[in-house]
Amino acid sequence: MKDLKDLVRPNVWNLKPYSSARDEFHGDASVFLDANENPWNVPYNRYPDPLQWKLKDRLAVLKGVDRSSIFLGNGSDEAIDLVIRAFCEPGLDSVVTISPSYGMYEVAADVNNVECRKVSLDENFDLDADRVLESADEWTKVIFLCSPNNPSGNSLDRGSIYKILKNYEGIVVIDEAYIDFSAYPSFLKELSGFPNLIVLQTLSKAWGAAFWDIRLGMAFASPEIIGVLNKIKYPYNVNQLTQEKALEFLNDEATMKHQVNEILTERNRLEKILSEPPFSYQVYPSDANFLLVNVGKADAMYNGLVKKGIVVRNRSNVQKCRGCLRITIGTPKENDSLLNAMKNMKL
Repeated sequence: MKDLKDLVRPNVWNLKPYSSARDEFHGDASVFLDANENPWNVPYNRYPDPLQWKLKDRLAVLKGVDRSSIFLGNGSDEAIDLVIRAFCEPGLDSVVTISPSYGMYEVAADVNNVECRKVSLDENFDLDADRVLESADEWTKVIFLCSPNNPSGNSLDRGSIYKILKNYEGIVVIDEAYIDFSAYPSFLKELSGFPNLIVLQTLSKAWGAAFWDIRLGMAFASPEIIGVLNKIKYPYNVNQLTQEKALEFLNDEATMKHQVNEILTERNRLEKILSEPPFSYQVYPSDANFLLVNVGKADAMYNGLVKKGIVVRNRSNVQKCRGCLRITIGTPKENDSLLNAMKNMKL
């Protein structure tokens, strides 16, 4: 890895971050007259902890990392945007992503006027490390890898990911939004060995917390990289309601694991049924909470399902996904409704 100072934008490296009232005081007090808050309507009148230490303490235990290696944001999208803003000079630098994959990497790059170079996955939606590395030049600051990948659902080849981590001198972001559904381990344990690694996770998937007031994305990296992200984030980017509700979810790990097991059971059931007669569809291997299914006439199937009140995601217009629907795993009852509707569909 290059020296972090050589990767971070010079203006960001030299930036003196905004210091809020809650940054400057740490501890307990009975009277708070430091933040220009309304003294009534307690507790909603108070600004939240800008660095979310209680929440990070819980995550540190769950994830096995030091709390100084955790950044929390308003969904993973905030972390994606901040990484690009921290490391990429607009109009000059570039990022590399894989294709097909999660679309926000490209959107965040476009918003920040940063070139996004896309490297196609192979016919099995897997990674060619050499092609990714060849696509990066001296102006490429970040490589984004989504594993398990969206919309394909598969985990990327770990050997290829390690090759990129070992041979690329810039920042490597591994987006693990679906890692809780995967049989493969997280790359969190690799943080100490790769100072250029950032791992993204979320509460929106396995923890069932996608609702608007519980949007919480997590970035794990070296304390030095986390310090850069904290420097440029908005002061109170995660509100107190989110922090408290997230703690409730994180303190009930047993429920999360039970729900994940239910989803995995249903994923296996749907994969088997959809790949056999009378359906006989091509169902791609999945380590996520969804299946990518080639149904052939994707547009007709999608529209027919909508008419029956069932919504899936039509991915037929995405590279390498022609004819494919992405089907999120629901409850057994929801999945049965889907199967019955597809079985009786006249295309």
